[in-house]
Amino acid sequence: MTELTLVKYKSIFEQALSQWFTQQTTPNLIFEPMRYSLNNGGKRLRPVMLLAALELGGHDELEDGFKTAIALEYIHTYSLIHDDLPAMDNDVLRRGQPTNHVKFGEAPAILAGDGLLTDAFGLIADDICLTASQKVALIASLSKSAGASGMVYGQMLDMQAEDYPVTIEQLKTIHEHKTGRLFLFALEAAGIIGDFSPKLKQLLKQFGTHFGVAYQIHNDLIDTQNDALNPDAGQASDAKNHKMTYPVLLGYNEAIDALNLEKQLAKETLQTITEYTKRDTQPFNELIDVIHFEK
Repeated sequence: MTELTLVKYKSIFEQALSQWFTQQTTPNLIFEPMRYSLNNGGKRLRPVMLLAALELGGHDELEDGFKTAIALEYIHTYSLIHDDLPAMDNDVLRRGQPTNHVKFGEAPAILAGDGLLTDAFGLIADDICLTASQKVALIASLSKSAGASGMVYGQMLDMQAEDYPVTIEQLKTIHEHKTGRLFLFALEAAGIIGDFSPKLKQLLKQFGTHFGVAYQIHNDLIDTQNDALNPDAGQASDAKNHKMTYPVLLGYNEAIDALNLEKQLAKETLQTITEYTKRDTQPFNELIDVIHFEK
């Protein structure tokens, strides 16, 4: 099978998600706010990464990863809904659209996030494409990646870092958990579904670690740039909430240098993966190109 481009993987995932929507029996009262945030213009980087990694490892039956990819997007979307709440970042816009609690009310938004979080594990448990041992491994990994020792822990650290100085290592720890863990899960999940070798699993983890850091630095730089270009539009939530970011801690140009270093390390890892698998890593190079930033 010829390796697909990033756009094609996204299209395949969107089709799988749309098909899943047609099978839903969830009462619309709760599914409407869930679907609203799921369809709010996300880049789908995490599920795309999972599907691309499956093919990279030689597992061409991408449908085996559809339910896990949807579950991953469920978890990511729930985290955004809760992040936007008044008790957290208190954001009124997400990707140019009203946030979930603005659109539906605070209580329905909380419940929509709860529904997405809980239903994600059911998606994997009910997947007929997976063996029982694969389901257990995926559910355990997703729980660890998203839960109190993973993404949720990173969110707690992120809130505690408001108005308090942190070191660069502490900032990396925050974002390795809050942002990086779901990227790593995407790659680990592909390894479980595709039964990858220990070496390929380790190489993918190495790539995901560098990509996750680069992605967070890129997001911080975008927020900083938007604040500078639109001083009358109101600050981005990171600045508004006095959160520590890479540009604040390192300086603007130094943060771009740090971004480029992580991208270079990710590309070097991809080269090693290409030599090991004899397969094209173009979709992953395209992922790296998504987080391009100029001084």
